[in-house]
Amino acid sequence: MQYKATSPEDYISQLPEDRVVPIKKLRATIVKHLPEGFEEGIQYGMIGYFVSHSLYPGGYHCKPEEPLPFMSFASQKNSINLYHSGIYAIPELYDWFVAEYPKHSKYKLDMGKSCIRFKKVEAIPYQLIGELVCKLSVADWISVYEKAIKRN
Repeated sequence: MQYKATSPEDYISQLPEDRVVPIKKLRATIVKHLPEGFEEGIQYGMIGYFVSHSLYPGGYHCKPEEPLPFMSFASQKNSINLYHSGIYAIPELYDWFVAEYPKHSKYKLDMGKSCIRFKKVEAIPYQLIGELVCKLSVADWISVYEKAIKRN
């Protein structure tokens, strides 16, 4: 589902009633654990967290006018999805998350390269997400991003 939102609050105001509480809780968890320097806003139709142009002037290589994306989340038709670029870019972080997930949820992990899908919104592992969010500083993310771009 694509929302035409201009702010995180606007995004939340457009959600179906059953998604408001879990999305607000997910947002609060992320904001509480987000390392200093990341900014929150709407990016690619989702609530996103990114490195602003003031810290990383080059922006996202695919679309330099966009700030460098880090993570985002969205309410989709059948799930709430969390997208974390670090999980995609850092195999050790991916392995850590996959190993930790069963300790926080009785449900099978539904995950793509950077997308974690939560079909049972009442079972979102907020504590684990908080731990994931604080694993990378802005400087760490920029370093990982630049190494990946230069390699390609």
